[in-house]
Amino acid sequence: MIAIPAIDLREGACVQLVGGSYDAERIRVNDPLEALARWRAHGFGTFHVVDLDAALSKGSNAEAIRRLTSEGQGLTFNVGGGVRDTARVEALLADGASRVVVGTRAIEDRAWLEHVAEHHPGRVVVAADVRGREVVTRGWTAGSARDIGEVLASLAPLPLGGLLVTAVHKEGQLEGVDLPLMREVARRGRHPLYASGGVTTLEDLRALAEAGAHGAVIGMALYTGRLDARAVAREFAE
Repeated sequence: MIAIPAIDLREGACVQLVGGSYDAERIRVNDPLEALARWRAHGFGTFHVVDLDAALSKGSNAEAIRRLTSEGQGLTFNVGGGVRDTARVEALLADGASRVVVGTRAIEDRAWLEHVAEHHPGRVVVAADVRGREVVTRGWTAGSARDIGEVLASLAPLPLGGLLVTAVHKEGQLEGVDLPLMREVARRGRHPLYASGGVTTLEDLRALAEAGAHGAVIGMALYTGRLDARAVAREFAE
């Protein structure tokens, strides 16, 4: 399993939010390239980049994303947040994203998801953001009335590059991961699992690895120093 630092973008800066709430911003790094350089220096090579403003239709961090992916020699970028049309998928790939993460429209529009997955096999990751067991959309503000098990079954036939599952109820709270949820997804899903939400300790990472996760996205614990970045990179970087 690999550990993947999160670079969440808001108003051009790299931020960390508690519970996904825009009213609960805890960390801000004004230049996202500084965050990238910090984690790269520790030995990380894969990064999870999210345009938080685009996810809520509040703006765009497209220029910041281009600046990050242009640093890409030998780096892997999974990029998402508000990706709801084919043109944006293709633009991100052209700008250097290794994989594009699609959430809201992927959950709501099966025909579109099939189209982009088949045209870019292995390069589209579906984000299934989960609160309890319900998959939520639109920047975690809307319920889908769909259980994670149902979503997993519907995604099984598609040539996806992975499934990003975020336990929204754990996000940014430094209280550990939803291990039963991740075990279920790893067991029932047929695509590589990227687990997100609540990673706080090395034990959390080891438990996710044992559960079968392909990668674990880490945000708040790295930015606050709760996790020792060098120790994480030694054990879980590529």
